[in-house]
Amino acid sequence: MFETLSDRLTSVFSSLRSKGRLSDADIDATTREIRIALLEADVALPVVKAFVARVKERARGAEVSQALNPAQQVVKIVNDELIEILGGETRRLRYAKTPPTVIMLAGLQGSGKTTLAGKLATWLREQGHVPLLVAADLQRPNAVQQLQVMGERAKVAVYAPEPGNGVGDPVDVARRSVEEARRQQHDIVIIDTAGRLGIDQEMMRQAADIRDAVTPDEILFVVDAMIGQDAVTTAQAFMDGVGFDGVVLTKLDGDARGGAALSVRHITGRPIMFASTGEKIEDFDAFHPDRMASRILDMGDILTLIEQAQKTFDEDQAAKMAGKLTSGENFTLEDFLEQMMMVQKMGPIKNLLGMMPGMGQMRDQINSIDDRDLDRIAAIIRSMTPAERQDPKIINGSRRARIANGSGTTVSAVSNLITRFFEAQKMMKRMAGGMGIPGMPGGKGKGGKASKKAKKGRRVSGDPRKAALGKTAAAEQPAEPTKGGALGNLGGLGGKLPPGVELPPGFDPSKLRLPGQK
Repeated sequence: MFETLSDRLTSVFSSLRSKGRLSDADIDATTREIRIALLEADVALPVVKAFVARVKERARGAEVSQALNPAQQVVKIVNDELIEILGGETRRLRYAKTPPTVIMLAGLQGSGKTTLAGKLATWLREQGHVPLLVAADLQRPNAVQQLQVMGERAKVAVYAPEPGNGVGDPVDVARRSVEEARRQQHDIVIIDTAGRLGIDQEMMRQAADIRDAVTPDEILFVVDAMIGQDAVTTAQAFMDGVGFDGVVLTKLDGDARGGAALSVRHITGRPIMFASTGEKIEDFDAFHPDRMASRILDMGDILTLIEQAQKTFDEDQAAKMAGKLTSGENFTLEDFLEQMMMVQKMGPIKNLLGMMPGMGQMRDQINSIDDRDLDRIAAIIRSMTPAERQDPKIINGSRRARIANGSGTTVSAVSNLITRFFEAQKMMKRMAGGMGIPGMPGGKGKGGKASKKAKKGRRVSGDPRKAALGKTAAAEQPAEPTKGGALGNLGGLGGKLPPGVELPPGFDPSKLRLPGQK
């Protein structure tokens, strides 16, 4: 959503990196570019003026003039100010001391309020709560039925005593829903009200009557992030007419310029509490100002990525799969398919890659990624027999033709997948063996290269007594000194030397240092 703003700010800061010190002219030019970037993102003019003035004031202060890297210090200042303008700290829901906690949703017509009610209910259910959805939007056609469908998807109860479509009193429904929640032991009530315009006095009065009837613990104003400046105007009108405690942004996955997100918080003084980032019912989470600022400045959002992975991946299953990956053995196409399905549950691949730092410079390549490619790979693997998934080496020409027909792909696509899988398997085995990785077993040590003779197998002595000893001490004693100068782990032999071979009294092999060793 903030792609244009992110690109402009990234280009502004890249021009500063070559400068050892920043003059007043450099600061003026930088803040001018920041102002243009914010205005192009449809941020309200008062917000732009306040933001740029604060950045300019801090950029001319001692924290930049005395910094070792002024460009990085300016980026930090802009990041701090973005966090501040987005709300500072993450605002959490306030829960009632005595259940149920009442949450009232209000917003513009078409802002996605009813869909968001289902997403919020799902999010709360996953937190361990038992929410109740209330159909108090009795004006819009089929609004009650839509909320009932969302309730089924969210796996939560819906209170809808009136059919809607202009029939019923929404204030009475809201009042009775609180008593219903107490009887059914629901600890949270989410009231979906009718959409309204800021100039619609009748609907604004209805919202105020519902507020007075149920005394909600939280009133959330739902804003479509794609409407720009109108969001600020309507939010201010609703703030004056009814009031609200927090803002919820919907459609953050769209191609809007993002000005509403940066403007509403500053104009109304109310924090952004939640954000809807997709069409799925799970695409909803608390709004974190620091993470959003980091995304805008192309510094990634690793914390959100980790949280999504923790919610998607089962710990035992992940540990089991990690064992297969590190051992480099028994990793089959079945395991590959399972991992791919888990990654898909985390969301679109380009969204996940977009959370990595610096990925803004590769946005065109990321946007060209098609999640349907993963579906085609899954179709190919599912067209294989269990034996073929376990051992792809048995897949000959006729089997590849059958798999291609079954998956609706070509033989070359099947062959490419199998070839890439074998290459990945070899790479994992090399990683597991530590080849070429300092500190890994079988790899290169700090002192030099791995022993080439060790690859050819251990030499066995002609003396039967030494051969017998060698079988028991093979894991501890190398056959020969490594070429890097290390003599080997002689100190770990534990005195198990062949008969007739003795070390000098007081000799400690661990203290022995050869040329080239530290």
